[in-house]
Amino acid sequence: MQELTAEVVVVGAGPTGLMLANELALAGVDVQVLERMHERTGLSKALNLQPRTAEVLDLRRLLPRAQDRSFATVADGHFAVIPVPYTGWDTRHPYQLGIPQAEVEAALEERLAEQGVRVRRGHELTNFSQDADGVTVIAGDLRIRAAYLVGCDGGRSSVRKALNLSFEGIEGQGHGVAADVLFKSTPPGAPTQWRSMSNMVTSGSPGKFIGVIPLAEPNLYRISFGDRLNRPPNLRAEVTAEEVRQAVTERFGPEAQIAEIRWASRFSDDSRLAEKYKVGRVLLAGDAAHTHFPAGGQGLNLGIQDAMNLGWKLAAELNNRASAALLDSYEEERRTVASQVLNNIAAQNALVPTTPNQLALRALFRDLATLPEVQHHLSGMVSGLDIRYKTEETHPAAGTRLPDFPTAQGYASTLFHKGNWVLLTKTPTPSPHTEVLVAQVPHLPWPDLQRILVRPDGYIANTTGSTKGWLT
Repeated sequence: MQELTAEVVVVGAGPTGLMLANELALAGVDVQVLERMHERTGLSKALNLQPRTAEVLDLRRLLPRAQDRSFATVADGHFAVIPVPYTGWDTRHPYQLGIPQAEVEAALEERLAEQGVRVRRGHELTNFSQDADGVTVIAGDLRIRAAYLVGCDGGRSSVRKALNLSFEGIEGQGHGVAADVLFKSTPPGAPTQWRSMSNMVTSGSPGKFIGVIPLAEPNLYRISFGDRLNRPPNLRAEVTAEEVRQAVTERFGPEAQIAEIRWASRFSDDSRLAEKYKVGRVLLAGDAAHTHFPAGGQGLNLGIQDAMNLGWKLAAELNNRASAALLDSYEEERRTVASQVLNNIAAQNALVPTTPNQLALRALFRDLATLPEVQHHLSGMVSGLDIRYKTEETHPAAGTRLPDFPTAQGYASTLFHKGNWVLLTKTPTPSPHTEVLVAQVPHLPWPDLQRILVRPDGYIANTTGSTKGWLT
């Protein structure tokens, strides 16, 4: 048995775990990443980064790596497959970035290696125990003593199960399938570029859907299909080639010829949320804490933003700079966001018509979704741009994301590359804390303010500049 020590053990090397490990390493935290798979699968899985996730990655100079690996820029999002543009939001990234999950993982793991951290693959968590001082983790032939353990190990999380946490929510009625399909030639009527969500999903009968997204390789498509009213007896049953062929024929006709089915996976329309995100020295993030039907393309993005929120708080705790309540605020903030996402997923599911009345409701909602105010509201939800964390201040800026506005030093996002706090001020102001970088600017996005204290994750802590309640 190999004995190791670390400050944090991260279980799971998906986007959430890798983002968290990067954030911890940036702060000088000794982190070990355990992954049961011996190598990355290379499977595309999730396909998008939402605008807020692009902003989050930009705060850490990670966005260019993702852009280099992307295959599409999509001008809008969607709510219940009704396109909603991102116009009206003050963002430099008013789009979805089309990028396979495997490429997101590659970009994050590349940066992690540059920070001197390698993923320990082929090490499946088998046991852990915690006490007042830390956590002992067993994974194969490894025994690691750490201060904290974070489960980023997906919807079937072994960490969550070991904590005996309930994972309650809405049990759906249907299922879906996602498959990457290579055709012998472009299917009749199929799009060749992904630029909008318009007409990407069709429905031939109540409850059924078929979605088509062209991927980077010629004639390679993501085919998503399913039935929201019926599910197979075994949701873990392997997707058959015949199922995929039937969906392709229904969407494109018998002329469409499949050359290869590269990957196929079945998923449910359940929505679940862990009762807690933190139990002692063990925490959860990403799908380990919440799962849902992939409506609106929010899942991977929710996990990356969990990791960003947790990373700087956990680092501050380990570096003895955090207030007593800082780490606990991770659950308060991110569980609230996940609950809101599950609610908007449920609303989207309700707009899938299975009766004449629901068909009429969807038609009415589609009309409403053409109104700028409604589009703004819906796009804010699915993109993450509307997140506002609870603060004691009533000013509209408090708790919201900082727009990436130009300053004399460059765009504001460049001030956060080292994971530090930033005090933006119009007048000369001393730093209130050694962790706070002061940047004098000629103007702020809110003209009535003289200064704003911004957290390492780009959210506004307050308009006074005080670190009380945040840092010691």
